Amino acid sequence: MDSLTKISTLEAYEEAKKGHAMMVFSTTWCPDCHFLKTFIDDLVKDNAEWTFYYIDRDEMIDLCIDLEIMGIPSFIAYKDGKEVARLVNKLRKTQADVQAFIDSIE
Repeated sequence: MDSLTKISTLEAYEEAKKGHAMMVFSTTWCPDCHFLKTFIDDLVKDNAEWTFYYIDRDEMIDLCIDLEIMGIPSFIAYKDGKEVARLVNKLRKTQADVQAFIDSIE
């Protein structure tokens, strides 16, 4: 997930969500998160209106608890500091699933 900017602090998270931010919540040990690596770079390239950020759920567990993100990988979209959409569950996501989610955001 080299094309994603990693967020490691609450301050960075608060700053990042001020734009058109797609937060990707993942971990290093999750098999479904590893599957995400096979297509995430294509999603980033195909959705240039969004800045994609990576948040390691285990490193920022308090934030994830506050956001009610227990299933990974998960996505939350922000525009100008406000949450506009979320794809949060424990299911494996395909490229088509994530693209359909992004396309559904108004």
